[in-house]
Amino acid sequence: MSSSWRPLARNIVQLASGEIPARLCGIAVLLLLARTYGVIIVGVYALAQSMTQYSYPFIDFGLRHVGARLIARYPQAGQVIVKRVQKRRLLMASTILPFLLVYAMVANLPPNFKVFVFVFAGISCLYAVSLEWAAWGKEHLGLVGFSKMLVPGSILIFLLLGRGSDRLLWWLIAGNAFGYIVQGVIFWRWWRVHRPAVADVNGAIPAEVQESLAWKRTSVMGLAWFCNLCFNTIDMLMLGVMSNAHEVGLYSAAYRIMNQVLFTYYLLTSILYPRLARQDVKQRVRALRPKILLTLAATGAVIALPLAIYSREVLLIVFGQKFLAATLLLSLLAWAIPLDFLTSYLSNAYFAWSMEKKVLVCTAIGAGSNVVFNLIWIPQYGAKAAAVNTLISYVVFLGSLALVGRYASEVGRSGQPVAASSTTD
Repeated sequence: MSSSWRPLARNIVQLASGEIPARLCGIAVLLLLARTYGVIIVGVYALAQSMTQYSYPFIDFGLRHVGARLIARYPQAGQVIVKRVQKRRLLMASTILPFLLVYAMVANLPPNFKVFVFVFAGISCLYAVSLEWAAWGKEHLGLVGFSKMLVPGSILIFLLLGRGSDRLLWWLIAGNAFGYIVQGVIFWRWWRVHRPAVADVNGAIPAEVQESLAWKRTSVMGLAWFCNLCFNTIDMLMLGVMSNAHEVGLYSAAYRIMNQVLFTYYLLTSILYPRLARQDVKQRVRALRPKILLTLAATGAVIALPLAIYSREVLLIVFGQKFLAATLLLSLLAWAIPLDFLTSYLSNAYFAWSMEKKVLVCTAIGAGSNVVFNLIWIPQYGAKAAAVNTLISYVVFLGSLALVGRYASEVGRSGQPVAASSTTD
């Protein structure tokens, strides 16, 4: 058993070697903005980053996970996979720019902040050039981890260079652009070394590669991940339109602390993805044993309890006196941690097992409930409503995923509970 965990632990260390500095850089940027410029600037920056987060799944539109899965299964077809995936990603990047502009225009912000939000998010579309997904599929996790810190690290450096300047927002934009350019250059140099020696001709491409990269297949995965992102972060964008930058800043502070707690767990789910993609049905059944799921939920609850109890102290230490109004928000959002431990694990596994359509339905239900509740309650209660609605939608999402896992043919015979099937182990 210990030997089976060693490669997993090694991969976690490799990915964390870049992810941890990336997180620290992101936290440092937020803390500098919070303590030097206040809640409103933090809110504006959070909106720009939220728009960036929406750009990623739109640009990928399923291609990151499908591409990584195909690279893991068919490395000999790598050149064809990369060529087709990248062509589609660049097309999607150019398509999303008008949508980013529309949101920036309707956001409840002063004109100069609207310009910043659009330009910052637009530059983030350079993500389409990156081959991070291919390195992920090949399990070159040290490189993937290193790449994670390039953009936040660059933003932090430029923020420090421009600190005290009356053009602070433009320094942030410059740092963002520099980070993405360096990231793209590094990955393409890596690919020149690690691509297959001979390009595949069409006749040699496995049928699954052809089928998986078809629009109708990747679009399902893309919609599923986009709905998943809406489920997780739509609150921020809706607050930006239906409330104000101050409310966004408070909610962002609470959400960021909760999200930092989830960071190590996301490392684990990312590392597991290529391995999950190679599992057969019996291995999938074992991956969904009740013992595993209950352990995940209990671990999340142990983390959530002290965070909820000491939310005021945590906010005071991290962000300062100005952000104490977010105490209730953090106390509520802390309980999303055990729920997220379950939903992230199940979603990641289902994607790896080619269950995109089922995940799409689940995420659409979860995101839809979140949007409806936000439309009803945010205008009256602002960020507090967003926090409560997040917990409700998590329960809805988890219930949908559990129902899918109980009866899906991909994890056992259709119509039979997974728990019952696991007795064959």
